[in-house]
Amino acid sequence: MRSILLWMAGNAWLRRHLPNLPFARRAVRRFMPGETIEEALDAAEAFRPHGIGILLTQLGENLADLSQAQEVAEHYHRVLDLVRARGMDAEVSLKLTQIGLDLDADVTYGHLAALAAHAAEGGGTLWIDMESSAYVDRSLELYRRLKADHPNAGICLQAYLRRTPADVNALLPLRPQIRLVKGAYDEPPRLAFRSQVEVDAAYQSLALMMLSHVADGGLRLGLGTHDTALVERIADHARAAGIGIDAFEVQMLYGVRMDEQRRLAAEGYVVRDLIAYGEAWYAWYMRRLAERPANVIFALRQLVG
Repeated sequence: MRSILLWMAGNAWLRRHLPNLPFARRAVRRFMPGETIEEALDAAEAFRPHGIGILLTQLGENLADLSQAQEVAEHYHRVLDLVRARGMDAEVSLKLTQIGLDLDADVTYGHLAALAAHAAEGGGTLWIDMESSAYVDRSLELYRRLKADHPNAGICLQAYLRRTPADVNALLPLRPQIRLVKGAYDEPPRLAFRSQVEVDAAYQSLALMMLSHVADGGLRLGLGTHDTALVERIADHARAAGIGIDAFEVQMLYGVRMDEQRRLAAEGYVVRDLIAYGEAWYAWYMRRLAERPANVIFALRQLVG
């Protein structure tokens, strides 16, 4: 099922036609409150009373020309202004192919640097989302370049890639900000762990490896997972090492385990909810379905809803 859904995410014909079907538009509302930044920010307000921060991302990737990259960068500058005007604890995450990585790395870096500087004015982090394995080296190269001039830069790493422990070790001297996710692309076995057991073990191992660096302030760690049992195992190791559960973040998607997000925040965890929005939601949505069987069951219910 996971392989089928990931194939569907990359299929051009389905990408063009499936988003127009009413059941698909109904189903995606579980994971995103709307297609505009205003809808995303209004939804974010519901988290404020619970002390839950926000991570915002406009959906889209693999642009065709640099004029589109300029439009995306201008949009994120507007987002940062809107967040600051609302006094909201919200940060921005973007894909590098969204701002031109396929076309011109220097132009992409220019947009990154300007956005990181803008985010720093409000005390926030600019997060670089990770894409498929074909982009990892270029993404890390731009992150290192950005981090040298902008300490508030963060990067997403994927636990299922076999290379990630080496990538973490290479980044540690930079005192990085890392958002650790399991991974949602269809990668071959030579590059990535395929079974859930292997992915979970890789995730826990990486998180525990980074905890000691979190403790001395050398790393900001965001656990991007909805697996609360895994989060609590990591927290148990942290407590045993004398590290508080407020030393790292738990980052979950809007619409997924919202009750657990509130519970964790009430128990003292630092929680951040990722709210995605925008018109280019199809591929992102299919990858979300591939992550958890419960998501597929929900989507199927929309066929008769």
